Amino acid sequence: MRLARSLGVVAALVVAAAGLAGCGAGGSATTADAQTRVFAADNGQITIPAKPQRVIATGYAVPALIEADAPLVGISAWARGVPMFTPEDLATYEKLDKVAGESAAETNYEAIAKARPDLIVIGVPTPVLGDVDVERLNAVAPVVAIGPKNPAEWRELTRKYADAAGALENYDAAKTEYEAKAAELKQKYQPVLPGLKLGHVGSYGQVAKGNFQREFNKSWGTSVINDIGGNYYGDVKVKGGGSRDVSEYPSIEELPAAFAEADAITYSVKPDGTASPAVQYVLDSELWKNLPAVKAGKVFPIRYTEAATYPEAMRALDAIDQAFAPLLAK
Repeated sequence: MRLARSLGVVAALVVAAAGLAGCGAGGSATTADAQTRVFAADNGQITIPAKPQRVIATGYAVPALIEADAPLVGISAWARGVPMFTPEDLATYEKLDKVAGESAAETNYEAIAKARPDLIVIGVPTPVLGDVDVERLNAVAPVVAIGPKNPAEWRELTRKYADAAGALENYDAAKTEYEAKAAELKQKYQPVLPGLKLGHVGSYGQVAKGNFQREFNKSWGTSVINDIGGNYYGDVKVKGGGSRDVSEYPSIEELPAAFAEADAITYSVKPDGTASPAVQYVLDSELWKNLPAVKAGKVFPIRYTEAATYPEAMRALDAIDQAFAPLLAK
């Protein structure tokens, strides 16, 4: 799936992209001079190199830029993505210097300066950006902050990351492959999937508080299934912005009411197929066992629901296809 990176080709693509203003879901960019361009980021209109050669990536930008073969010289830790990396990408992840921890507050400014980057791409939500001393980083290299506002936004975000880092060639190839596979599965499951009222149990419930996570369309566990024709009925009762526009956290006692109408229920599991404590809490409940969909055997564990790039989402598609195969059984 990976294309071999040619610096000459990538450079040509970046220069071409620099002459476009507001292209698709990527950052709006205009030519500043032959060596730089202006990129629209969460932290403003940032002048960045037209052909970055030494890029630092943090947060959600880490898997996106590893998979796009960007010229990385340092990254933050990103343990959640490790199970979804290919062996090649995992090797890249492991060998790159870790200049930040899992959280934005764990940024090692000295390590970033030592890496001599010409671009720093920060992939954290805007509220978390306050944990980063952007002014201090700006003294090292231009900083482009691009953070998610909702779970399904990874499609647009990964394009922006690749665009900023001059790695659109591999991004476009991965996007094309994913869309072709999603279209194939959409056709495959068209006889059965669109007619089902689906429900989803997410992995971010809180056992200590006695609640579970119900996800609707365009959430972590549902957006890839949306791409193949699945529809999660209902809506969040009180939208709270961001992920709380597409998921909610009812008490476990509300489980029967939440999924009473569901023809089938999906639920998130880890890449190895095991359930997180939050999901296992639901599966162990007598209320779960008495749901109509559960009694009918229409429950499906879904792996790779944390996919946040097209290559990761390809793995999610394969896992969904495997999980949904019984739907096509005669």
